[in-house]
Amino acid sequence: MSRIQSTFKRLQAEGRKALIPFITAGDPDGESTVSLMHSLVAGGADIIELGVPFSDPMADGPIIQRASERALAGGMSLTRVLGIVSAFRTENSTTPIVLMGYANPIEAKGLTAFADAARQAGVDGVLVVDYPPEECVEFTACIRAAGLDQIFLLAPTSSEQRFRDVAQAGSGYLYYVSLKGVTGAAQLDFDEIASRIPRIRAVSGMPVGVGFGIRDAETAKRVGTMADAVVIGSRIIQEIEASPRELACANVETFIREIRVALDELAGAHHS
Repeated sequence: MSRIQSTFKRLQAEGRKALIPFITAGDPDGESTVSLMHSLVAGGADIIELGVPFSDPMADGPIIQRASERALAGGMSLTRVLGIVSAFRTENSTTPIVLMGYANPIEAKGLTAFADAARQAGVDGVLVVDYPPEECVEFTACIRAAGLDQIFLLAPTSSEQRFRDVAQAGSGYLYYVSLKGVTGAAQLDFDEIASRIPRIRAVSGMPVGVGFGIRDAETAKRVGTMADAVVIGSRIIQEIEASPRELACANVETFIREIRVALDELAGAHHS
């Protein structure tokens, strides 16, 4: 069982929801990223999604795009991202790490070479935004051979057939994009989320995380009543952007802890 799968199993046994924060590797710089990752864990993160910066992102809104631009300007690359994971692993061998990015840098490195390097660095899963299941059969085989989980995105527009496709190709968890737009965008449609999640779970048998548009403890808690995990990214990057560098880690930890406390209130309600 992978670290991701055992994390979900443990949380399920505890009646708790997974908190999955996203940050971009190299924003504001490489050294800060390792410290920020430790701060996320200290604040209560269960899994970390680490963004691999890319010059031409599709799904990312302006906030995450700016983070990617800052990281790339600082010389961040896929190889250096793997170095950040290795550095994090010297002190933390338990928190699962999912690399989130685009196919281009991976293909430039070579599929097998990437999968092996990711495993050696201590990566647990990958989410490649522009790899739908039917276009990444070879990549999926490489990822499986390396013992990693491949996480896929599902959208409000995804069909039942798409649910089945990603369930077959993917493992670990599924990431349901709660908006028909970019990250950090408009209002969430809670009714739609409530109707979709049970259907995705029924078809896939996998935990479902919900992301895009979760801004605060209140929205996180509301989504947590429906999903197995809450994914939050743009709002954390805004916190990093707005903080003086020496306060970024503390501010991020405080913010994540507020979300954690809100989600754990659901476990209290669950047990009572």
